[in-house]
Amino acid sequence: MASDSKIKLSYFPIIGLAEPIRFLLAYLGKEFEDHRIGGKEWLATKSTTPWGKVPVLEINGQRVTQNVAICRYLAKEAGLCGKDNWENLRIDEIVDVLGDFRTELAKYHYELDAKKKESLKDPLFNEIVPFYMKKLEALIKENNGYLANGKLSWADLYFGAVSDYLNYMFGSEITDGYPSFKALKEKVYALPQIKAWLDKRPAEDYSYRDEILAALSKK
Repeated sequence: MASDSKIKLSYFPIIGLAEPIRFLLAYLGKEFEDHRIGGKEWLATKSTTPWGKVPVLEINGQRVTQNVAICRYLAKEAGLCGKDNWENLRIDEIVDVLGDFRTELAKYHYELDAKKKESLKDPLFNEIVPFYMKKLEALIKENNGYLANGKLSWADLYFGAVSDYLNYMFGSEITDGYPSFKALKEKVYALPQIKAWLDKRPAEDYSYRDEILAALSKK
C-alpha cells in the first residue's frame, strides 16, 4: 500500500467487525477516514456496496469487503503474518476460531425471542464460553503469551480489537479469570499505535439499529 493512499473505512458507529481493520490501520500508521454509518444512511446506501455488507474498505477509489480478508491484507503490509505458510495457517486458524466464538455469543445476544434466548443462556455461559476461553488460555501459555507461533501476529491484534465487542455481548469482561488472555489484551492495548487509536476512538452509538428497525417496520 502506497504511503499516500487515500483510505476510507465505512462501518456502523460501533466497534463490531470493523475494529480489527481500524487496529491494523492504526498499527500501520495510516491516516484513514473513519466513516461511521447511521441506520438511515445504511438503508439508503446498502445496495451500492460491493456485497451489500459492511465493513467496506476503500483504497484510492477501489472498494473491498469481508473483514478477515481485509485484515489479512493489512497484516501482510504490517509484517504481522507468519514466516511461512504453516505459521500463516496457525494464525488463520485462530482468527477463524475467534469468529466462531463471536458467532456463538451473537446467537444469544441478538436473539429476539425471549423463550429461545433463555434456552441458549445456560449452554452459552456454562459450556460454550468456558470451552473456548480455557482452550485459548492454554494456547496463549504455550505460545509465549501470544495466540500463534510464539510471537505477535495479526491474530493478537484481531482479538484485542474484538474483545470489547465480545464483552458487550457477554455482559462483562470476558477475560476475567483467564490471566494469560487478560495479559495479552493489555499487551495489545499498550502498543503505541493502538494506544494512540484508543485514546481518540469515538464512543459507540447503537441508535443506528433503532433507525433500521423503525424504517423496516414502516414497509
